[in-house]
Amino acid sequence: MTHHLFYAEPGGLDTAAPGQPVSIGGPEARHAVQVMRLEPGEWVDLADGAGRRVSGPITAASTTGLTVQVDSVVDEPAPAPRLVLVQALAKGDRDLLAIQTATELGIDAVVPWQAERSIVRWKGDKAARAQAKWDASLHAAAKQARRSRIPSTRPLTVGTAVAELTGPDVLVLVLHEEAAQSLGEAVDRHLGPAGSSASAEPTSAVGAAHPAEVILVVGPEGGISPQEMEALTQAGAHPVRMGQHVLRSSTAGPAATAVLQQLLGRWQS
Repeated sequence: MTHHLFYAEPGGLDTAAPGQPVSIGGPEARHAVQVMRLEPGEWVDLADGAGRRVSGPITAASTTGLTVQVDSVVDEPAPAPRLVLVQALAKGDRDLLAIQTATELGIDAVVPWQAERSIVRWKGDKAARAQAKWDASLHAAAKQARRSRIPSTRPLTVGTAVAELTGPDVLVLVLHEEAAQSLGEAVDRHLGPAGSSASAEPTSAVGAAHPAEVILVVGPEGGISPQEMEALTQAGAHPVRMGQHVLRSSTAGPAATAVLQQLLGRWQS
């Protein structure tokens, strides 16, 4: 069984070394002691949210602080290519459900998208509160999955501006029920069989053999508008479908994330 994981403040593990103590405080320490009932002698992992993970036994535990004697320090490399989920805003917190599940499945970043047919709108002070809620959801989901890296929430994109996310080192895949090619076929075409790095020459500037990012675009439950789809495809994005059934906005992104993780070999030991 994996150890329980708690997050240190950014930079809090920079000087961590085997044999030395490290401490965390605040809500993470309270959660460890009050909720998890952890006591000295039990082993835990601490992570900085950016790839560094330390493991060791607890030597002191209180609601104000948790101290761990470091046994090991591991700097986990960032997966390549990065997987980014562009998730359309949705009512009933379905967008939050999507990014939480995608985080447990390994997404590296999320982009909130106020699509033309999104019922939910981020305006004024609501935008800051909504983004903070997304950040908190990513933090909680990453902790649940024992991840050393917490996905980031990128700035809100609105309407056809989603097409600006395309670029020469980015492969953008738009989940759409009327797409001619499947997600697997698109990966084979643009990244080589099963995402192999030994693929042939790229078929286009956007479908590079070694993109830095693979971006999944998921529209609202009302669908991506014709104007948005045209902007995306003209910018070099590729429409893809997931099987024969139509998935909800809260399901499509996580399902595609799981498929990509397997096709790209990111779930190999």
